Amino acid sequence: MDAPTLTGPDDADVHLVLRPHGFADVDAVTELCQDPETAARTRVPVPYTRADAERFVRERAERWADGTELTFAIDAACADDEAGGALRYAGNLALRPAGGAVEVGFALSPWARGRGIMSDALRTALRWAFDELDCYVVHWQAHADNWASRRVAWACGFRVEGTVRGLLEARGERHDGWIGSLVRGEQLAPAHPWLEAPVIAGPQVVLRPWREDDAPRVVEACNDPDSQRWLPNLPSPYTLADAQWYIRSREEEHAGGTAVYWCVADPTDDRCLASVGLMGLAGPGPRNEIGYWAHPDARGRGVMTEAVRLALRHAVVPVLDGGLGLARVTLRAATGNTASNRVAQRAGFTAAGRARHVDAHDDGTFDDLQLYDALPDEVLA
Repeated sequence: MDAPTLTGPDDADVHLVLRPHGFADVDAVTELCQDPETAARTRVPVPYTRADAERFVRERAERWADGTELTFAIDAACADDEAGGALRYAGNLALRPAGGAVEVGFALSPWARGRGIMSDALRTALRWAFDELDCYVVHWQAHADNWASRRVAWACGFRVEGTVRGLLEARGERHDGWIGSLVRGEQLAPAHPWLEAPVIAGPQVVLRPWREDDAPRVVEACNDPDSQRWLPNLPSPYTLADAQWYIRSREEEHAGGTAVYWCVADPTDDRCLASVGLMGLAGPGPRNEIGYWAHPDARGRGVMTEAVRLALRHAVVPVLDGGLGLARVTLRAATGNTASNRVAQRAGFTAAGRARHVDAHDDGTFDDLQLYDALPDEVLA
């Protein structure tokens, strides 16, 4: 197969050209593959030499000829970069055909990241692949913490099928990986929102995204006897690994458009005081539910009430004004959990019913759940 030259969409902010590699690309390929982020996320040799780049460029032509791997060099021109709007090498994009399916892989130079270049390049290559290769499905894989690659796949309409343990191999080690798919005829655009946890400040607290260094405070909070009593399915004892998983998995739900989670932080020293989240925002019968827990040293001083108020307001503020635009928000609290019920009532929720004998505890006992809800007019009045 002869390697074509493709151009990006006319309405894009960045001018793109996808073309076959040439030996003029050797220095740029060397620079890309010596980038620490590229080395960590791919199987390029480490250390990467100019000889490796020369071999890479030479093999691209051979693999186009035998049809096993169709790799494009990406040239991009951005009016605001240091090249002054001139086309320059931005990365690689590979298509690997296999019996009606194509696997896609890509890498982008540091200067080109965060500009939408790879998303536009991938859409351009996918249109060509569906038309010229007559493929039915395109598969994407990435290390399970490679959020930049995940955002590109999301922007191009891929459905993330899940996380596969030990999916990917790099330099003799197995890594968990994401796998996603895109079928012919599906839109090359996000199938759902990627939600963010915006920073929201109040008098006593700041709602902000979770960070890895919050984990020790999560361990303390979740080993507390009251937390163990009222939060179902908490591991006991609750370990640092459990807290690290909790923090990492919040972004997974953001990416899936199903929830928004905040760390409730002290405005003076930024330490973690509590957690608040909006859950069940997508899927059949969305619940639009607020959930929360507090560190023991943050209880009894209005911290949780203020955090829930801030999250509730964000939930019902219209999308055009920066909120989620939800028509109704729900909350559930065990009837025996006096503190949680007090937070719900003081934060502006209205009692809306009771579900009996549904909150199970490790000792085999059950509590009823008090059901609450809140409507936009009540919150924004």
